[in-house]
Amino acid sequence: MEKSEPQKKSNFLEYVLELNGDIELIEALELSLKEINNIDISQLNRIGFKTYEKDKWTIHKILQHLIDWERIWCFRALVFARKEGIIPEALDQETMGENSNANELSIEQLIDELKIVRQSTIMMFKSFNKEILKINCAFFEYEMPLFAIGLTITAHQIHHFKIIKEKYLPLVTS
Repeated sequence: MEKSEPQKKSNFLEYVLELNGDIELIEALELSLKEINNIDISQLNRIGFKTYEKDKWTIHKILQHLIDWERIWCFRALVFARKEGIIPEALDQETMGENSNANELSIEQLIDELKIVRQSTIMMFKSFNKEILKINCAFFEYEMPLFAIGLTITAHQIHHFKIIKEKYLPLVTS
């Protein structure tokens, strides 16, 4: 199968920018860390392994998914920032989720790991100068400036926290 040409203004990038709103990268990353710090862990623990629909991920798996993909996006950003030349391949989130051991970990452990990963992400993006942040990153089916990779991380969290709020938190009462 041939790879399609990267889209200069993809729907994906538009969605990322829309979710983040008019906010600078470091501010978005720091705000997202505050949102992680404000998670009601006891509420998530009451949900346990319930899902809102058959074959959907548990909250544990969603949190692991956020951790895994943040690391993947950081790797991609680092590859482009250091001009390594490798174009990171697409990965299958379903395979990764299926093969995670997230349901064996506590919500507390997953939240702690997500906080640490986010702190590391903030430090990495703070270390990039303006020229690095503007590097054009073309891979898989996307093309975006490097700073947008950081905004992808925050948009991903916004997206999944919205799903948790709308579809999982109502499970506390059921």
